Amino acid sequence: MSEISSPVSAINILLLGNGGREHALAQALAGSPHCAKLFIAPGNGGTATVGTNVALDACNPAQVVDFAVKHNCGLVVIGPEAPLVAGVADAVRAAGIPCFGPNAEAAALEGSKTFCKEIMGLAGVPTAKYASFTSEDEAIAYAERLGAPMVVKADGLAAGKGVVVAQTFEEALAAVRACFAGEFGAAGATVLIEEMLTGPECSLLAFTDGVTVRAMSPSQDHKRALEQDKGPNTGGMGAYSPVPIVTDDEHQAMVAMMEKTIQTLTKNGIDFRGCLFGGFMLTPEGPKVLEFNVRFGDPETQVVIPRLTTDLVELMLAVAQQRLSELELSWRDEWAVTVVLTSAGYPGSYEIGKIITGIDEASALSQVTVYQAGTTLDDEGNVRTAGGRVMAVTALGTSFEEARERSYAACDCIQFEGKTLRRDIGLRALRGRSAWDEN
Repeated sequence: MSEISSPVSAINILLLGNGGREHALAQALAGSPHCAKLFIAPGNGGTATVGTNVALDACNPAQVVDFAVKHNCGLVVIGPEAPLVAGVADAVRAAGIPCFGPNAEAAALEGSKTFCKEIMGLAGVPTAKYASFTSEDEAIAYAERLGAPMVVKADGLAAGKGVVVAQTFEEALAAVRACFAGEFGAAGATVLIEEMLTGPECSLLAFTDGVTVRAMSPSQDHKRALEQDKGPNTGGMGAYSPVPIVTDDEHQAMVAMMEKTIQTLTKNGIDFRGCLFGGFMLTPEGPKVLEFNVRFGDPETQVVIPRLTTDLVELMLAVAQQRLSELELSWRDEWAVTVVLTSAGYPGSYEIGKIITGIDEASALSQVTVYQAGTTLDDEGNVRTAGGRVMAVTALGTSFEEARERSYAACDCIQFEGKTLRRDIGLRALRGRSAWDEN
């Protein structure tokens, strides 16, 4: 494995974000011998156990740079999409600090679904046919001509909730009107309407420095709020890795699409150094891209990072310094399953401030890690709910079934008022590829 090209053997690191993804990244970064001090801004109740949470506006480039300089940070890692779209990576690099995360121009891949589709077109990447609208009347007229089923998407950032899979024209109509009524803020000012692709979905994350692409192990998220993939879309209710239904040919095709996308961005002078996250549909015609995101997925990170054995600090520095070609990825043989515990009512309105018990009991179980997300510590040291997705309970196992059973056993240890979860994470994949033909 390559040595870090740094004048010191260990560096201070600033990680931006406060979700379960950031807890998983923080734990991996803190466990590296190359990490001296780890700061997380703003962090959560879980990140406080592996580093130092700091009060900092992660979307304010000047604040981030000022903190990183004052604390002699040798690496800044940007977790969520909002700081990337806000240009934080640009400012950090301009200050001469290595940064893991794409520049604002590249972050538009996630910040604008229309831009993402345009890049896919230039790259020759298969995706759903679509049309983009800034007029509500024109969008409705198109939806009527297209006919259900279809997919309606808010163009901008909507925390994973701006997508409606409309089975009827009435559902599509309601989704279009919700966007233009401001339900998703500025994100819904432009609306995409797409044909609905069929098949299993698959997430593939990749490290890239703009030249080299190193794909991670595939994972599969469960987006719908309710069991049997019903209910509204969420930020993710659970995930597992690897994905047994993905063939070698499909995996190679997905990696090739990501490489073409990075090549197209670089050819157009767009700097992408970070994590490219491809959401794919495994259609009968082969994999097609549903969307690209510009950061680690959540909850995909919580099943991919625990299986990664390559040092994460080395990887992220290699990406920041554009020498990723020096490193290869290595993985544990175990399966990983994570189940997300949510507040009652999520993804709609929900209450916060509920005391959480049983985290230590769950964490004591074999091969289990509890990644906190929507949590906070009160003055008495109690962990309380502070968001819709409260935590992701991840377990490793020598088989898919063992990892899944361990995760649910740990979930049962954790209690808080209004705790909700899906009990069917991974069940469909256990039945094989044909399970997606049963609906």
